[in-house]
Amino acid sequence: MAVIVGVRREDKNKWERRVPLTPGDVEALQEEAGVRFLVQTSPIRVFNDQEYRAAGAEVAEDLTPASIVLAVKEIPIRELRPERAYVFFAHVIKGQKYNMPMLQHMLDSRCSLVDYERIVDDHHRRLIFFGVEAGQAGALETIRALGERLKGRGVATPLSELRHAYAYENLAAAKEHLRAIGQKVREQGPAEGMPWPLVVGVAGYGNVARGCQEILDCLPMEAVEVEKLPGAAGRRGPPSPPFVKVTFKEEDMVAPAQEGAAFELQDYYQHPERYRGRFESHLPHLDLLLNTIYWDERYPRLVTREWARANYGPGREARLQVIGDISCDVEGSIELTLKTTQPDEPCFVWDPDTDTIRMGVEGNGPAIMAVDNLPCELAREASERFSHVLKTMVPELARADWSTDFEMLDLPPHLKRAVIVHRGRLAPDYEYLTRYL
Repeated sequence: MAVIVGVRREDKNKWERRVPLTPGDVEALQEEAGVRFLVQTSPIRVFNDQEYRAAGAEVAEDLTPASIVLAVKEIPIRELRPERAYVFFAHVIKGQKYNMPMLQHMLDSRCSLVDYERIVDDHHRRLIFFGVEAGQAGALETIRALGERLKGRGVATPLSELRHAYAYENLAAAKEHLRAIGQKVREQGPAEGMPWPLVVGVAGYGNVARGCQEILDCLPMEAVEVEKLPGAAGRRGPPSPPFVKVTFKEEDMVAPAQEGAAFELQDYYQHPERYRGRFESHLPHLDLLLNTIYWDERYPRLVTREWARANYGPGREARLQVIGDISCDVEGSIELTLKTTQPDEPCFVWDPDTDTIRMGVEGNGPAIMAVDNLPCELAREASERFSHVLKTMVPELARADWSTDFEMLDLPPHLKRAVIVHRGRLAPDYEYLTRYL
């Protein structure tokens, strides 16, 4: 009998409309790999129930017959069935407190868990991700926020015409509109009170940053090296381009703590305690910052409360107006990110005097865009790209004997590395999570 693979509906919030597998890829897998699919019914999914039925999948409420279940986001404890294999973004590898009850329940229920985030190649590069779409949507939302911020301060700029990413029919429509806005900015020239150029910094150069760059390149944009940033930011008006962008790598963000020592990338990854943050030296030259970096508490921050208190408030205001915290670690690399937000209310302003936030883009401190599920704003494109990769992995996941011991579990290395829990026990590489449970 063919293995039954379940596709769970997403229900974390009303914005989550993504799918792990599209109807087209479900149809191909059934025909080519002999996998049966049971798709949970959903009223909001970007691909509707009828599209899955037309692809030959069974659509139902109950996924109990499925031995392996695919999802996108975390699955509520009440929906987890004993002795099943689950594949989703688990958000547990840092010991995230809010997901430890879910992890413990999976252990107690003898479940298995494959985490997309840990599907990596031999060089630890992720093979399946929504990062590009997060960057695309995050850049759109942050540029829109800058337009709203300037508008609220009486600066008329076409940037305020940009809509939320989710309000466009698709990514192509959003990019077309942004190109038209950029051309209008160029033709109209600098409005009174508008910085020219508007300087955009991108922290990082991975998949999320790639999505950001794709959006930024829809504007009349000049790219400059980090060492040329102060000069480019100091220009005043045409004929210079209306927008300048700069990309920051690790060596631009930190420096060796020891006087005279040289920066070494691998040494920084392995011994971040040997380095100090220096990113704040770049902040006076930026109007907008897009943060795309991976961060945990071992690494220096990009923007700290200390810096922000010294640069915002009555009688003092830094040039930096908006931070798009696409990485979205609460009180993480952007220490001012005190909470995450939703697509319909993506921004808040951090107040330097009270260390509190106010929703919107107006206030004495910088506006922070902190949507934590940005890819759902481009649900169709994000699902199609993700599914294109996942469909190559499904046959091996479906063929695996999940009842055998971990040592005997026959999966290719990139998938076996991603098994966090197997039959109710932490896999060897993840036994460190015991201290968080």
